[in-house]
Amino acid sequence: MFNDIFSALRGSKTKVPNIGADEFARLMEEQSEALVLDVRTAGEFQAGHIPGARNIDMMSPRFRDEISDISRDSVVLLYCRSGNRSYHAGNLMKQLGFEHVYNLASGLLEWQQPLAR
Repeated sequence: MFNDIFSALRGSKTKVPNIGADEFARLMEEQSEALVLDVRTAGEFQAGHIPGARNIDMMSPRFRDEISDISRDSVVLLYCRSGNRSYHAGNLMKQLGFEHVYNLASGLLEWQQPLAR
C-alpha cells in the first residue's frame, strides 16, 4: 500500500501546502468545521493526538475508502509525527479532488499545545 501511494504521487504537480504549527492552530480556530486528520497508526493516535482529531491510518489498505466520505470541499488539516506521512496523504487527497488540504510541516514534533489521550 505504501509503495502504491508513493508511486501514484511520483511526477505529480499537485502539492499540499506545508504550514507551521501556529498557522495550523489558527486554521483550527478560524475554520470551526475543518477536519483535523491524524494519519498515523491507531496505536500512535492513542498515545497522544491533537484534541478533536480523527484518525485514519494512511498506511491502511482502506485509506482511500475511509477518506471517500469526506467532502471534497472540506478544509482538511493533516498531521503525523514528523509531517512526512501526512504530506504524502495530502498530495493523494489533492489528486483525488480535495481542494483545501494543509499539512502540519513538522508534525507533532513541532506541536507545542497539549495532546489528548
